[in-house]
Amino acid sequence: MARKGDGIYKRGSVWWLDCWIEGRRYQKPIGKGINRSAALDIASIKRAQILKSEAGIAKKKKDISFEKAAEEFISWAKANKRPKTAAGYESIINRLKESFEGKTLGQIHPFLIEKYKQKRLAEGAKVSVNRELSRLRTLYNLCITWRKYEGPNPASRYQRAPESRGRIRFLTEAEEKKLLEKASEPLRSVIILGIHTGLRAQSEALSLTWSNVDFRQKTVTVEDHFAKNGETRTVPLNSVALATLKALKSRVPGPEVFMTRGRRKDGPWKPYRSFRTAFETACGNAKLEGVTPHVLRHTFASRLVMRGADLRTVQELGGWKSLNMVQRYAHLSQEHKRQAIELLAENSPTIFPTTAEKAQKLKAVNASK
Repeated sequence: MARKGDGIYKRGSVWWLDCWIEGRRYQKPIGKGINRSAALDIASIKRAQILKSEAGIAKKKKDISFEKAAEEFISWAKANKRPKTAAGYESIINRLKESFEGKTLGQIHPFLIEKYKQKRLAEGAKVSVNRELSRLRTLYNLCITWRKYEGPNPASRYQRAPESRGRIRFLTEAEEKKLLEKASEPLRSVIILGIHTGLRAQSEALSLTWSNVDFRQKTVTVEDHFAKNGETRTVPLNSVALATLKALKSRVPGPEVFMTRGRRKDGPWKPYRSFRTAFETACGNAKLEGVTPHVLRHTFASRLVMRGADLRTVQELGGWKSLNMVQRYAHLSQEHKRQAIELLAENSPTIFPTTAEKAQKLKAVNASK
């Protein structure tokens, strides 16, 4: 209950202000270990601050329109992210504009964000909405860091929409053979390197130059500005990957590892920048369904786990941020699971005799006669 008179009271060793101003109750700590006279002086200052705020003459918090914040965010993305990532951010921000245009950051509160999430879920964007709200949260954090906005981040505590992990697709040895048979160079080498090093085919493998390959140490290095997590990593080359790169080095000129002459066999060499169409064609000719370039990474992780590599090692080799991400990629084949479960049957006593046991028992009985 609010105090009468001077509006201060002491609880334990702490003095408190407890008063009503313009129909609103204010309870604020004043100080600890001070006498009543000092507490009254501080209470008077705090009342004056409250009155200024109520009268609208307190210092105005910095705010910015969503359009201006979006413009600054996109400029930041283009300067700090890879072009493909920046383009994805811009697409997300343009979608957010459809709902938040015309408002300042201070006018966008958690309820509006929840309504946006519900609207997007109703449209079937169960995965996209999480990416969009994550970018919105980053936009607020950057504006706070840049001191263009003062206030809470309303997107900091939204509840993520549930996402289905779906089925992880990876190549069997037989499928890999079919795919390699239908792939021409340099796509064939890209596929081999993806399976045997775990490099992301488009963003990491195609960015390699020969300076990234150390034949003496048998390693390949992905530079930080091409890696998805922004960290440089060095991956050892096994015998297959090493032989593939040596073969490329012997026949391909230029600083880039992957070069092509296009459709003209005698044309000039150019960096191999995109292979999606060629990859889809090869998959179609090999009659493989559900195979994308990222399946090469799935195959890399799954095979390592099935051959006994621990998850921590797989995480470092593939450049994943957490073990949870590795577990998602490293699904085991059904055949591998069957072999594992069969280990329980070795030297195990059985309740019901097997056919072999019955035959052996009958033979022993006949011999005793």
